[in-house]
Amino acid sequence: MDFLALAQSRQSDRAYEKRPVEREKLERILQAACLAPSACNAQPWKFVVVDDPELSVKVGRATAGLGMNKFAKDAPVHILIVEESMNITSFLGAKIKDKYFPLIDIGIAAAHITLAAESEGLGSCILGWFDEKEIKKLTGIPAGKRLLLDITIGYAAKPKRKKSRKPMEKVVSFNHY
Repeated sequence: MDFLALAQSRQSDRAYEKRPVEREKLERILQAACLAPSACNAQPWKFVVVDDPELSVKVGRATAGLGMNKFAKDAPVHILIVEESMNITSFLGAKIKDKYFPLIDIGIAAAHITLAAESEGLGSCILGWFDEKEIKKLTGIPAGKRLLLDITIGYAAKPKRKKSRKPMEKVVSFNHY
């Protein structure tokens, strides 16, 4: 698939078919995630894949709260992204430049995951609203680690929507702000 067509077709899917995702597809998605660039090649992430049907429902329930993300309990797969330590060069660069590179790096990895899922014919949705403590308990993520994102993956149950984006001239400029 042409990259612009891939980017155009990727959307945040909030309804999934009740069918499992093939392990081979998940492995290719995770390979793409592991290939994501990171500051000083720190790779400050760990991907916890929840594809056990019973555990997936429990993680989905912990992701739904205050009326948010109700669909998550129906997602067959959750890819949880846990922040790991920076390497020394990334840490020093972050201090010198006053930028927290792991958040940027994990955002890039999340984009790789969702685009790879789209290329596999799967839907996805990046979620940051969830009961972190409960999901850690369910999945054995150590209490001292930071769970930053839950990316739901599955076969989309609804058709593609028209994408609404600001016009390029509002968000892009050349050579000057």
